[in-house]
Amino acid sequence: MFSDELNHPDAAARRDPVVPSAYRVINRHDETLDTSTLTLDAVGGRLPPFRPGQFMMLYARGVGEIPLSICGDPARGDGTVVHTVRAVGAVSHALREARVGEVVGVRGPFGRGWDLESAKDDLIIAAGGVGLAAVRSAVLAAVGTGYRFRRVVLAVGARRPSDLLYREDLVSWSGRGQVDVELAVDLPEPGWHGHVGFVTQILDRLDLEPTRTTVLLCGPEPMMRLSARTMIGKGIAPESIRVSLERNMQCGNGLCGHCQLGELLLCRDGPVVDYAVAGPLLGVREL
Repeated sequence: MFSDELNHPDAAARRDPVVPSAYRVINRHDETLDTSTLTLDAVGGRLPPFRPGQFMMLYARGVGEIPLSICGDPARGDGTVVHTVRAVGAVSHALREARVGEVVGVRGPFGRGWDLESAKDDLIIAAGGVGLAAVRSAVLAAVGTGYRFRRVVLAVGARRPSDLLYREDLVSWSGRGQVDVELAVDLPEPGWHGHVGFVTQILDRLDLEPTRTTVLLCGPEPMMRLSARTMIGKGIAPESIRVSLERNMQCGNGLCGHCQLGELLLCRDGPVVDYAVAGPLLGVREL
């Protein structure tokens, strides 16, 4: 059981960053056969607000803890947190199977986010697979009232159409004209009329103004490297390309060193890193 200390109304203000706070599952939405989105609310004191691109450490009681991107709307303001989890291991499987009413542990928020405040007029976002979870909060913020982007493009890649996350969001964003949504799949299914191929092919055909464009990338590292090279080839500076990196995060505070990537500790210096810094590191096989 979580201690009574975690349920005290002032717990968030005096919390130890290595001790999880108790949060209850108040909604679960199954995205695909192995992926679900959980909405969590604090049992006691709430954790601080988050910025798009940050992550939290989620603890499944008796199983373990993993980092997960925060994929909710940063402007929602009701203290809930939203995470999408794909079942790939023991902890993620336990969290993915969590039912409404179940209590999990939450620490955070941690890390550097997408820093939309410094982004340029045109925002190009590319995500592969479950990487869409890490950019969803950025899209929600970009179409909200806090930012005034001239253009927002979201290019999403998945293995199959049935693997696409947030399908209602994708339809809503596109239908309202808020976001230019472009989808790509590796393997089409009956009824699919969209692009078959790579996200990089979608990016390559975009008409861009390089000096007015910021790019956000999240997905498998090969996809991010190829996407970044495609954008650089279209004249966008590496400093205007931001990638969300994933390593073995354990503490969330830059203390344990498990998430080290070269000179970076990603739980502290990332997960979002400019490609001018990340590119050379991702090119080293041992890292």
